[in-house]
Amino acid sequence: MGLRSLHSIWTHSNVRPAPVGERRKEQEPGVTAVAGEKELTVRLIGLPEEEQKVYFTLSFKSASTVTARMKKISGGSVVEMQGDEMTRVIWDIIKEKLIIPYVDLDLHSYDLGMENRDATNDQVTVDAAEAIKKYNVGIKCATITPDEKRVEEFKLKQMWKSPNGTIRNILGGTVFREAIICKNIPRLVSGWIKPIIIGRHAYGDQYRATDFVVPGPGKVELTYTPKDGSAPVTYVVHNFEDGGGVALGMYNTDKSIAEFAHSSFQMALSKGWPLYMSTKNTILKKYDGRFKDIFQEIYEKDYKSQFEAKKIWYEHRLIDDMVAQAMKSEGGFIWACKNYDGDVQSDSVAQGYGSLGMMTSVLICPDGKTVEAEAAHGTVTRHYRLHQKGQETSTNPIASIFAWTRGLDHRAKLDNNKELANFAASLEQVCIETIEAGFMTKDLAACIKGLPNVQRSDYLSTFEFMDKLAENLKLKLASQPKL
Repeated sequence: MGLRSLHSIWTHSNVRPAPVGERRKEQEPGVTAVAGEKELTVRLIGLPEEEQKVYFTLSFKSASTVTARMKKISGGSVVEMQGDEMTRVIWDIIKEKLIIPYVDLDLHSYDLGMENRDATNDQVTVDAAEAIKKYNVGIKCATITPDEKRVEEFKLKQMWKSPNGTIRNILGGTVFREAIICKNIPRLVSGWIKPIIIGRHAYGDQYRATDFVVPGPGKVELTYTPKDGSAPVTYVVHNFEDGGGVALGMYNTDKSIAEFAHSSFQMALSKGWPLYMSTKNTILKKYDGRFKDIFQEIYEKDYKSQFEAKKIWYEHRLIDDMVAQAMKSEGGFIWACKNYDGDVQSDSVAQGYGSLGMMTSVLICPDGKTVEAEAAHGTVTRHYRLHQKGQETSTNPIASIFAWTRGLDHRAKLDNNKELANFAASLEQVCIETIEAGFMTKDLAACIKGLPNVQRSDYLSTFEFMDKLAENLKLKLASQPKL
């Protein structure tokens, strides 16, 4: 095969040779491509012959096509949950270009799209949660939580509850959210030089509440009826005298709060960062006070000595004080929040680091071995409407990709699978390195230049960016020695 033919193959593939005239010193480790009649073998050079490794072999299908024959990594069992709208479009591309070509997975797929949830009376969501319990790893696409407009749009049988809430209530545990940091994406909170991990209690409170419209004057009461047959206890919530209003009853359990505490303390120990837990116990003296007391009891009994050994600490703070302290901090701590507080603060923190599209979200269950990873944003409806019309979009896929990488990384830990762990880490590195090299979606370009100043040349479309990530992933994996 001549040099011209080899150059043609390089040109029509995603692999690029070193610039003409560039040569490595003999003793410098590097990669060399050796062309044969029908194959191109990529080897490590600059080491003793017995230490040289073949990275991969390229087989020639034609004069202008090269296909990399790379052995797939064994990935094990994973529960995959498909979602809605633009995130579903991206989800399929992630699987097609970034996951399936490299990892041999035993995928257990559940369609959590709005139409299928309605068709199954939301049983598919329950089935998915039970499957996660069985296989210990779930990876979820963003989904629609219907409101009145969505009920009308999809002609739904009823206003189904949040699938995230349903899954979390079945699995229990804590949702930990952490910003994905790129050097070239400016932070809105400039003092945050280290990540802040939000630990959101994933059970109860407003997300399993009973709320209703009070139609007119009357009394709203809460009644506790003991299981042992002793006398019921009734509490007056409010006397509505001048008309109706709204009322709400919510709850949590000692068991779930304790599991939340253990997950939070364990995350702090694994990161080596201090832990803060916030409530409004000055107002909700019994409700929020229970959170404060259980956390303190568990800390004193099970974790205080371990925290002191690592020179980290645990503190309870009022939510308003904690918000102010977080804004003034440099980051580098775990913030344990009640369910609603965590929902709000995770978005606030993500935006403070630059973008809502740059946030990981992982549910860690009480058994310590079950994890559900998801994108921490919505279904990007506005972009989906443009996509439906055939118009160009520039939708950030990073959070959805990190849902896959965090799920696969946990599968790797459970199975002691170093190859899979390396793949997950490599894909995350590719995402960050690609953005830091200046290839990004419009939302990130807007973070850098300000939206009014963004030109079309500053960003890639949804599909261009996915292609760039696929190209860079192929190059990174090809350049790595086999484990």
